Amino acid sequence: MSKNKFAYVFVGSLIVAAVFSIRAYASQPHMENALRALQNARAELVAANANKGGHRQAAISLIDQAINETKRGIAVGN
Repeated sequence: MSKNKFAYVFVGSLIVAAVFSIRAYASQPHMENALRALQNARAELVAANANKGGHRQAAISLIDQAINETKRGIAVGN
């Protein structure tokens, strides 16, 4: 194999490796699963009947904060 051909193959391999490592880094399945779980929990609380002495609304507010923090964490990870 000539030096130029080897260099092209080597550089190409580095580029492919970099693309896959960036994609793996950007993929955050646990954070994305947590976000979906929080959104589902919020929907269940919103669908609940009574306010439960203010605790239901407090829980919704806390989940909203957790959703925002999770989204920020995902953004930082990307």
